[in-house]
Amino acid sequence: MSKQTQDIWFERVIALAALAQAAAAVKQVARFGSVRHDATTKVLLESVLNQSPGSISELYPKLSELRLGLESLLQQIGATRDKDVEVTRYVVGVLALERRLTRNPEALDKLGQRLAKIHRQQHDFQFAEDTVVASMGSTYSDLISPLGQPLKINGKQEHLQQVSNQHLIRALLLAAVRNAVLWRQLGGKRRHFIFSRQRMVRAAQSILRELREHSEPLS
Repeated sequence: MSKQTQDIWFERVIALAALAQAAAAVKQVARFGSVRHDATTKVLLESVLNQSPGSISELYPKLSELRLGLESLLQQIGATRDKDVEVTRYVVGVLALERRLTRNPEALDKLGQRLAKIHRQQHDFQFAEDTVVASMGSTYSDLISPLGQPLKINGKQEHLQQVSNQHLIRALLLAAVRNAVLWRQLGGKRRHFIFSRQRMVRAAQSILRELREHSEPLS
């Protein structure tokens, strides 16, 4: 495999890891009321508002912040039988929504406008983080969720009924869709899950191995 080919597979895996991380974070919020590490959520929400990164390393400069996603991705596509059916269901649902979104120019245009507005709220007017998360959540509800079958989120009612958690879950689903779009832009295709699974597994294992060798704790 040439270095260029190897690099593109690494980039695709990083995008998929971010998608898997968003799905795993949704599960944590729904079942436990919070995400275990703040950095896990922060890096995903920041990716939503960075719509024109120069490279994937610019979007994700610290791959240690995607460790949960890399481990979740490996759990789903690796040789282990210990699959997380819930995370898989969220990932599959998001990929279906992404396909509908990219085929809907009107929805894409409206999404771009909404994200530009949220970017201004955060960077120009320094809105509070919970306000930005709520704006992301409503963007998902208004523009993406109606495109397909609503994703059923499993969890404890005491957590799912909290408005702040509802906003965060929808914001994380928006981040999942954003990274599904990125994966597609990098040439990712559904058939890769069947015919190129081992390439993806090797890339994810290589990234995780490097992270372990240069271990950085999450905040």
